[in-house]
Amino acid sequence: MLPVGEWIDEALTIPEIRRLRHRAGGERRSGSRPPACYTVPAMVHLRFYAELNDFIAVDRRQRDFALACAADVPLRHLIESCGVPHTEVALILVNGAAAAFDQRLCAGDRVAVYPVFVSFGIRPPLPAARFVADAHLGALARLLRLAGFDTLYDNRLGDREIEQIAASEGRVVLTRDRDLLKRRAIVHGCHVHAQQPDEQLREIVARLDLAGSVQPFSRCMVCNAQLLPVARALVEDALPERVRERQHAFQRCSGCARIYWQGSHWRRLRERLQRVLAAATPSAPAAAADPGAATAAAAQPAATSGSGTFDGACATSRTSRGTR
Repeated sequence: MLPVGEWIDEALTIPEIRRLRHRAGGERRSGSRPPACYTVPAMVHLRFYAELNDFIAVDRRQRDFALACAADVPLRHLIESCGVPHTEVALILVNGAAAAFDQRLCAGDRVAVYPVFVSFGIRPPLPAARFVADAHLGALARLLRLAGFDTLYDNRLGDREIEQIAASEGRVVLTRDRDLLKRRAIVHGCHVHAQQPDEQLREIVARLDLAGSVQPFSRCMVCNAQLLPVARALVEDALPERVRERQHAFQRCSGCARIYWQGSHWRRLRERLQRVLAAATPSAPAAAADPGAATAAAAQPAATSGSGTFDGACATSRTSRGTR
């Protein structure tokens, strides 16, 4: 007996397979097992391009390979069965024509799967640059806030909660867990390949083409709320003496009420952000952090901290433990 793939190609033509499948589908009774001719797998050929190869088995990388797929399995399930989350895919071609995730395949189809290519304009439409990061990306979440992007992060959130937040608020999921990105309700997501926070930020900015949307020092790095200008007289009681003497412009977080000013730590963060953006956009000048936009050294108001001081770049709030 011939192997299944050869049996499909040589014993039956494509129209015959379709007629049998249609006939079998019409005769099925509720709860009955589908007839064999309805579930015979079809051999298709796939190829994944660029960084999508990182997700698939080594012996399938950078080449075409054959795969048996059951009848009526949508492309999304087939691609994810190979290890690639649907959120990483920007373009699918079936026999040279663009295809959607819900398309079904026939025996002999050739499938090419592409990731996001910003330089060629190949990327799926994204909602506004609003993110939710999983428990392992706290440092990246703070850097995205530093760059001005609305980024939710709470290390107590589980996968199901992240999925619900992404679906209800239209947020892009950031994670290093490919299984999280395969969840049905997650439409937009990014698998973060880099391990160091600065490289992670560079990767996200480059992949989603965010350099032109950066608004440095406009969000609180701790709670994600927006920073608003505040009169010096309203906050001077919460400031260290040296800050009262040297600084004149302040901003206050609209969420946690932390106070920000342009100290030495602000300058170091500005230089750090400029380096990351320059690496993310090598062909264009990096978006410079505007010294007047906001601040990156911070003071915790006396009402919420005994010391009255807070380093907003790297410390964890005493009043919002677990949320950063």
